[in-house]
Amino acid sequence: MNSCTILRSVLRSLNTSWVSNQRRWIRSAPSLYRTAGHTSNTTVHHSEATLGKLRSLNRQFDRRLRSVYQRYADGPDHTVFQGSHHVYIVEGCGIYRMGHTEEEQDMVQVFHTDCAGDVEGTIQRVRLSATESILAATAKNSHKEEAKCVVIRLDNHNAPQKPMLILDNVFSFEWASDDVLVYTTQEGLQCRHVFRLHLTNTGNQSELLYEEKDPEFFVEVSRSRDQRLLTINCSSKKSSEVWLIDSKCPFSPPTQVQPRQPGLLYHVEHSNNLLYILANTGTGHEYQLLRAPLSSPAMQHWKPIFSPGPGAVIKDMEMLQDHCVITVREPQGQLQLQSISLKSPDHGTVLQLPSWACAVETQRIGTVDKDTFSFLLSSPVHPPIRYHLSPAHQRPLSREHAFQHQHTLLTECHTTRLQAASQDGTMVPMTLFHMKALADLSEAPLLVHVYGAYGLDLNMSFSPEKRLLLEDNWTLAYCHVRGGGECGVSWHRAGCLQQKMKGVEDLSACIHTLFQSGVSQPALTALTARSAGAVLAGALCNKNPHLLTAVHLQAPFVDVLGTMQDPSLPLTIEERGEWGDPLTNPQDRDNIASYCPCHNIVPQLYPSMLITAYSGDSRVPLSGVLKYVERLKKAIQTHTSSSSRLPIKGNVPTIMLDLQPGNDHFGPEDFDQSVSETAQQLAFFYTVLGLEYNGSQQKMRGKRKRTIKNMTIPCQFPHHVIGQINMRT
Repeated sequence: MNSCTILRSVLRSLNTSWVSNQRRWIRSAPSLYRTAGHTSNTTVHHSEATLGKLRSLNRQFDRRLRSVYQRYADGPDHTVFQGSHHVYIVEGCGIYRMGHTEEEQDMVQVFHTDCAGDVEGTIQRVRLSATESILAATAKNSHKEEAKCVVIRLDNHNAPQKPMLILDNVFSFEWASDDVLVYTTQEGLQCRHVFRLHLTNTGNQSELLYEEKDPEFFVEVSRSRDQRLLTINCSSKKSSEVWLIDSKCPFSPPTQVQPRQPGLLYHVEHSNNLLYILANTGTGHEYQLLRAPLSSPAMQHWKPIFSPGPGAVIKDMEMLQDHCVITVREPQGQLQLQSISLKSPDHGTVLQLPSWACAVETQRIGTVDKDTFSFLLSSPVHPPIRYHLSPAHQRPLSREHAFQHQHTLLTECHTTRLQAASQDGTMVPMTLFHMKALADLSEAPLLVHVYGAYGLDLNMSFSPEKRLLLEDNWTLAYCHVRGGGECGVSWHRAGCLQQKMKGVEDLSACIHTLFQSGVSQPALTALTARSAGAVLAGALCNKNPHLLTAVHLQAPFVDVLGTMQDPSLPLTIEERGEWGDPLTNPQDRDNIASYCPCHNIVPQLYPSMLITAYSGDSRVPLSGVLKYVERLKKAIQTHTSSSSRLPIKGNVPTIMLDLQPGNDHFGPEDFDQSVSETAQQLAFFYTVLGLEYNGSQQKMRGKRKRTIKNMTIPCQFPHHVIGQINMRT
């Protein structure tokens, strides 16, 4: 069970565990589809010389990014998994395999996305049947939400086999037995139906297994680590419900664990006829680990066996044969593993992780040894390192020493954890990465990251472009504001619905605290946010625009009020638990109107902005983005038209809209396109902040006097965002 499945309200995440090396880094980088020759309709205020510099910087960053990506191309990732008889590797659009004792030259291709028909995208999820006789994989076009599931029988042929079956619009799937596949279908952005497919020699039979009636719930299937149980997971913003299918009797009706009830969130694992349940039944409605008999799964039989200490929260759970390993976030923000013996739950072992570790990604590649598992540790600037955990061993935690090239080491990098006092006194954690000492950062450019929605943590896995910025002596700040999930369930609830403005106050407090601590200055500060994170970023720009000079918004959700008043849009009903219902609740309407970025724009000098949007984005309506951009432009023009308000040599903000075709919320999975758009974003930051780029490091240009003539010309240089599918993530 990975962190995408645990500790969430409703996640719309495709399982992207099996991805190519290049795509692994791409998904950590901002990206948006770009077509040749396309230019935005939006005008920008720039001189020809400035646009020329942007183009030149874009080309330079494109070259350097390719070098940086190549540097880490051989690092550990999720592209390898093991069956009983073979090792499988996912690369590009194909799946390859070789015997456990064979060499790489013996590898043969067993699957290619071509067999799915018109799919030209990437492989999303792969599952092997119990005896490794059948493989199922989903493939998705980069411009479509829905994926196709291809079922192929594996044999000794050395060429990809023709599909036994192709299923359309499949979101999640698992094998209940060698000939029974359980899967969910996706209709738009909703998953409400679960089917059971029986593969026989005389034909394939599919039947409806479960139908969700509540439109606020999302349904997916997963499987326990011991392969015994399939779980049907029904989740909303406020509650969850789990049904079980025993692989020993895959044709039996699903068994309900605990009926849904308001405020109760829980997730289920299994070992030795016992259910292990993560539920928010602990102190302050935080998660704790409980246990119940498989034969009596209801809540009255749940018995607590582990709760984290004060201020600590559970982030993930991994079941082994005789142990349960819990990922815990300590009050100071560091991650640790706690190994709990299933035979003696009172006896646990705390395993400290490196201070820089910010992301733990479980790898299920050791299926034979059921009391060992592998995981990757990384941070935005530390490439992933594979560790192995065997709780029964004398030295349970071991680290692989492959891929320890000198150029991957960051001996001079500092990981600093700070706290900012928000307006109501709440202490808000921040994580900083910097090369120079904290006392020497006053002249360093600063890139601030924020999200703060849906109870999700900021993405802090490795990003090559963040490593590039660090090597150029940037400071990277990650603000873990309320509304996110870093500090638990209560942290999310303290920043949603009527409390959404708390996240804006937290972000403002974080930036002020950085400046007061001697970290950078407003003229050198940029902010990046995507999707729902743009709500906080946009609200901050309305309230305190002087704190920032550059802002990059990716697929931004900026018209909250307009979107949540339109129930015909795909996510409006499902997201009422996050934003409220302005149609039926006047208090919700007034609250949303008080912070909605699009409805609080006033004539003033805003930071320069690069805004990336998709014309067919079904999660973030384009109409709201266009409305936001036009209101921004009008407000700036109103303000700057008065000479009494703008010094003769003042800076005119640049508002750039990168409007791209396509309906994907997350950008291309094509390597070249993703590199190009990331290069453009870096070029935007360097140009707006007035930084010179010498190919390997930046320096300030002159005394930072940037007199820009007020010329209005079309935006003509290339433009180009990311993340996993997950509401408006």
